[in-house]
Amino acid sequence: MKIPRLIPVFLFPALLLLFSASVPAQRLLLGSLFPGTEELIYPRSPLLSLLGTHLVLTAISTAAATAAGFLLGLFAYLEPSGAGRRSVAGLSGVAQTFPPAAVIALAVPSLGFGAPPVLLALFLYGMLPVVVNTTKGFDSVSPRVREAAKGVGMNRFRQFVLVEFPLALPVILAGVRISAVINVGTAAIGAVAGAGGLGAPIIAGLVRFNPALVLQGALATAFLALSIDALFGLFTDTLQRQ
Repeated sequence: MKIPRLIPVFLFPALLLLFSASVPAQRLLLGSLFPGTEELIYPRSPLLSLLGTHLVLTAISTAAATAAGFLLGLFAYLEPSGAGRRSVAGLSGVAQTFPPAAVIALAVPSLGFGAPPVLLALFLYGMLPVVVNTTKGFDSVSPRVREAAKGVGMNRFRQFVLVEFPLALPVILAGVRISAVINVGTAAIGAVAGAGGLGAPIIAGLVRFNPALVLQGALATAFLALSIDALFGLFTDTLQRQ
């Protein structure tokens, strides 16, 4: 693997950890950008703790969206008529176009404040890329490859497990990658429902008209999104070379 491809894999996580764990680094950067601002650092919780909460929200919602999206995409692929595919595409499309903030607002009365309504919103918002890429991944498998698998005596199950799924996996992972990066950014909205995460300084900064707090949360969120994207890229590249 070429060295330039590895640079983002190490650079962005290093920047994320340095910025999140080092209060002096945060003060130095934010103080130089916003001189004269009294409150440069979010006071209620360390940024590293907020990062941990943000990671948990993103991981749980992305895992759930991946599982549901894969099953829906697989159903759309295996269902012989076009009606199933159109139904799955429409359902997942509606789920993503519904604003996450609206989902949280509607879910709070029944689920309460905290993580549950935020996880629901992230789950619904993160499904579509997985559904679409699962279907595209299996569709991309050449009919000649399927015929060759049948020719060597594979039954339908073995053909799916040993041939179709491995060939479709890189495309499916691309959908999971998109879903994870989307959920990192969208999870910041969770702070309005008391779920914490890196959105907490952003919301506090907006309420207090303090751009330093907004940038503190936004930079950490951006570094996290770039880190996850780089790690997924490395994993996908490694998989395709095997």
